[in-house]
Amino acid sequence: MDFVADVRLTDGPVFWTVCVLGAAAALYLVWRPPASGTRRWLKALTFSLVAGLVVVAAVHWALIDVFSTFPDDLPVEVLIWTVLAVSALILLVVRLPRSSWRQRSAGCAAFLLVLLLSAVQINAYFGLNRTVSDVMGTAVARVATLEPALTRQAEAAAPVLLEGWRPQGDLPGEGVLRKAAIPGLASGMATREAYVYLPPAYFAANRPALPVLLLFSGQPGGPSDWLTGGALRVHMDSFAAAHGGVAPVVVVADPNGSQSANTLCMDSRIAQADTYLSDDVPRWISATLDVDPNHRKWAVGGFSFGATCALQMGTRHPDIFSSVLAFSSELEPALAKEREKTIDASFPGDTAAFDRQTPLSMMERTRFDSSGIYFAAGERDPEFVGYMDKLAEAARKSGFSVEAKQVQSAGHSWATPSKGMAGGLDFLAARWGLKP
Repeated sequence: MDFVADVRLTDGPVFWTVCVLGAAAALYLVWRPPASGTRRWLKALTFSLVAGLVVVAAVHWALIDVFSTFPDDLPVEVLIWTVLAVSALILLVVRLPRSSWRQRSAGCAAFLLVLLLSAVQINAYFGLNRTVSDVMGTAVARVATLEPALTRQAEAAAPVLLEGWRPQGDLPGEGVLRKAAIPGLASGMATREAYVYLPPAYFAANRPALPVLLLFSGQPGGPSDWLTGGALRVHMDSFAAAHGGVAPVVVVADPNGSQSANTLCMDSRIAQADTYLSDDVPRWISATLDVDPNHRKWAVGGFSFGATCALQMGTRHPDIFSSVLAFSSELEPALAKEREKTIDASFPGDTAAFDRQTPLSMMERTRFDSSGIYFAAGERDPEFVGYMDKLAEAARKSGFSVEAKQVQSAGHSWATPSKGMAGGLDFLAARWGLKP
């Protein structure tokens, strides 16, 4: 079963086998049987393609503009693969009445292969489920609960300063992942379990005061997305290996409470999310984990919605989070493309109350000369590259130390934070004074 769980879905033999079979199946569906006329075949093919485009465009419009399921348009690549699957289904239905039962069976099998091809390609674009285990959730399910032995002990001596630190004894070759519930004592929020990464240095006999990195996932999504799409442990272990076992203690917290919820990371009519992230979560980290109490060594980051949330924390609470990693950030928090829908849901009729809390507004009114932001966006994601450029310019004008980079061969997908994390960690290392 481990062999099946480790099968890769975004590259490798299975991925390419599905691509070849799916392409062959698509060719079979558009192939004109000898008994049918060329004109009829062309009409059926044209109708299927046009109908597929219309259906996908209509559904996309309804999801974005009517039901406000997402605040931004879906990536073009995703829409193209969806059109392929829908068109294949329509072509199959058009051809069924004139087909024998064998042709119908073969056509249904071909459609299923095209559907599988589209699903695999869409998954590869987003980069969230890299293996069968990611799809099934088995790897995440095996993450153990944070045990008392790894928590901060009241009677233990304070961690030693990281500057000049050398480990006493051998360190493990890798860090560990744990999960824990972070209660919303001040905010009243009920959230999903957080995930915690503890680097090798955390297990030293002379445990140092380690920096903190608080991360948020995209929306829809959840904390576990950083373990799968973000490949968090791989990146952190690699960083630790290059820095003598030292890496930040990472906490992936949940700002929303469910897969589809969107709190905007604000204190509003929707939820007291800002209080949860700026009070409940930092308080829990300080009380539960051995970390550096100096918030100059605390950073916050995220992808997409999570990047917007991180920017909000970094601009509203620079005393807690002085460094920010923003991968594919929105320009401002949003529930829908129409700004009025977001404002009506969070601050009914009070545009000024909403505006005061957006990162751009905060950067217009406040100086952040002691803070830093690392921006990244996929080069194939022009909308969010534009957001990044505008946010980076505003951040520089307000005093932030800023780096902004386009991630090669990436769109609005988990490839952006996964490929960009190394650069983000180097940015933090320089601010924290960590040397390889």
